[in-house]
Amino acid sequence: MPQHVYIESIGLLGPGLTGWQQAAEVLAGRVPYAHAPTELPPPAGLPPAERRRTGPTVRLALGVGQQAVAASDCEAAQLPTIFASSSSDGFNFHAICEALAEPEPLMSPTRFHNSVHNATAGYWSIAAGAMRTSNVLCAMDGSGSAGLLECVLQAAADAEPCLLIAYDTGYPEPLHSHRPIPDPFGVALLVTPRQSARSLARVGVALKQAPATVMPDAALEALRTSAPAARMLPLLAAIARGEATTVVLDYLDTLQLAAEVESLGGQADG
Repeated sequence: MPQHVYIESIGLLGPGLTGWQQAAEVLAGRVPYAHAPTELPPPAGLPPAERRRTGPTVRLALGVGQQAVAASDCEAAQLPTIFASSSSDGFNFHAICEALAEPEPLMSPTRFHNSVHNATAGYWSIAAGAMRTSNVLCAMDGSGSAGLLECVLQAAADAEPCLLIAYDTGYPEPLHSHRPIPDPFGVALLVTPRQSARSLARVGVALKQAPATVMPDAALEALRTSAPAARMLPLLAAIARGEATTVVLDYLDTLQLAAEVESLGGQADG
């Protein structure tokens, strides 16, 4: 049986998508989708020294997470978090590989610090003043679904809200040719065990062998397959359209994640 929870708020940044309210109009088909470079906000909440050390990955993750928290009744400092990314900071990895290829390799401490997969969680804890637990997941193209599954189960088991932040940025060449992620894409879901006046949708998840749900719009379907975090677009579209349906999200090679979604019409600020 699917485990059910509630989505109270959503943060979203991607090519042509600048936040949940604007993106919901696009995903519902009320406004045509127009591709544009992803707009990454400055890393709000970080002290100047930490702010200088951040790259696109941290700005993306903090941006969507802060959107979701701002549209909720929760305090960021009190939220357990799940971070899910297929590769974390690809540009930083590229720079490290370049440094290691030099005749006299020199490793920047900041580069090394940012190469750790949970570095983004550390920046979030500083920005939010958060002392709660963070789980950091990676599951290749199934990373977004792995994060969603973990967040739903954690919120239900612990009977408290949990924040999912799923995000992907790309690599420069030559890694880009082997792992193409053309545009940064991030989504944050604030998941609660109980319904509130702000609840956008009731969601239940279960593992299933079935084809993944595709987006009816060709440009949005191309976006869905462009980054692991974007594989959640069918779920977001169902919420935006006010539907009660089941969508299937990419997860493992032979096993997908089925999400039962019922839109509730809650209103979020921002």
